[in-house]
Amino acid sequence: MAVPSLRMMLIFLPQKNNFMRLLNYLFLIAFTFITYSQNSNSDSVFINKIYDEALSNGESYEWLDYLSNQIGGRLSGSINYDRSVKWGKEQLDLINIDSVWLQPVMVPKWVRGAPEYAHIETRPGNNISVPIAALGGSISTPSIGIFANVIEVNSFNELRELGKDSISGKIVFYNRPMDKTLINTFQAYSGSVDQRTQGAAEAAKLGAVGVIVRSMTTILDDYPHTGSMYYDGLTLNQRIPAAAISTNGAELLSSMLSLNPKTKFFFRQNSKNFPDVLTHSVIGEIKGSEKPEEIIVVGGHLDTWDLGDGSHDDGAGIVQSMEVLRIFKSLNYKPKRTIRVVLFANEENGLRGGNKYAKESRLKNEKHFFALESDAGGFTPRGFSFDTSEKEFKSIKKFEELFKDYGMNNFFLGGSGADIGPLKDGLVILAGLRPDSQRYFDVHHAASDTFDKINKRELELGAAAMASLIYLMDNYKL
Repeated sequence: MAVPSLRMMLIFLPQKNNFMRLLNYLFLIAFTFITYSQNSNSDSVFINKIYDEALSNGESYEWLDYLSNQIGGRLSGSINYDRSVKWGKEQLDLINIDSVWLQPVMVPKWVRGAPEYAHIETRPGNNISVPIAALGGSISTPSIGIFANVIEVNSFNELRELGKDSISGKIVFYNRPMDKTLINTFQAYSGSVDQRTQGAAEAAKLGAVGVIVRSMTTILDDYPHTGSMYYDGLTLNQRIPAAAISTNGAELLSSMLSLNPKTKFFFRQNSKNFPDVLTHSVIGEIKGSEKPEEIIVVGGHLDTWDLGDGSHDDGAGIVQSMEVLRIFKSLNYKPKRTIRVVLFANEENGLRGGNKYAKESRLKNEKHFFALESDAGGFTPRGFSFDTSEKEFKSIKKFEELFKDYGMNNFFLGGSGADIGPLKDGLVILAGLRPDSQRYFDVHHAASDTFDKINKRELELGAAAMASLIYLMDNYKL
């Protein structure tokens, strides 16, 4: 707040009754500062209660234990995913919120099939096995597998420069690593992931028979990291199989190719695409006491890949979002706006849940005020990202001070979450929880994304941070 100087006030105030006018003005300024200070202190006290509740009585860790270890990986269209829907609804019912329901949505059904196998042929009859995993949405290889020479590339431009004569009949090996010099690992991921999503389509256009992609991770290990890939309108007979290779396997293959460019590679996978199937997102809410028509959403995605149990991606976000409503009920907080939790379906290979939720909301003329997503792992929370106008962000950034004592006062403009992205309309404020990202891609989409990688306190701190921001936004005035 900018306060005019005493000199400026005396210049512009009328001479008559200067003294009384000045006293009234000073009283108004003092009252404003006192009111702001009281509100700030009140917010600080309630946020402290939120953290105490999450760290002393939190249920997120136990929920995630069950979701991960009793249900496991929850790929869209699978039996496990349907089990998780039932579990999610049951747990939200137990919190005793105002209403819980299921939102139907049609999702892709892709099945990995029998375990994949691959080896590098160093010379005829001498093979070295390497870990691979079919990419989500990929077709299978022939039953006898694919055995061919390999062309290593680091970009689509390099692929196109080589041309059809060099690529036709060969396996394309994309080996561009995530940039380790980037502190923001999500930025590094964005700089490499096009190889996985578009690599097969680009290689198929030049006559390749298969694609092997270096796993999207910053570490060297033996875990292949799966993820979505797309054929971009290619007909069934034009499509080629695609698999991720572990980073250790990628390093070995690259070394072998440098020694012998005629090195051959064999891989076999049994993945298959089926027609779309019906499943559900899970939704629950606490009705607002003053502005029930204004909706605040908090959520994550219930589906995972099938290799691990998806504890970080995105079991953590699911239980943290549920915990927000449990904390409010436990503290007897009655929100002004409607607080809605959404456990979105099918983020990993289609975003059907997020798109369906936004579509249904628009058909019902629902007004979303704020949406927060947790989909960056259950590691130590560091702050929030916001997708809104610069003017709105400057206003929201004042809340940053309230989070300093909790080690997560990093508010920045840019990005939110994939599932809430379809809600963007120029009015709703979108945000994403931003935990420490340095370990996230160690396990992302890999068999190593398991419950034993979760730290209970880190998970609970994230839930408390989300509940605190939701509380502040519930009391936020535009």
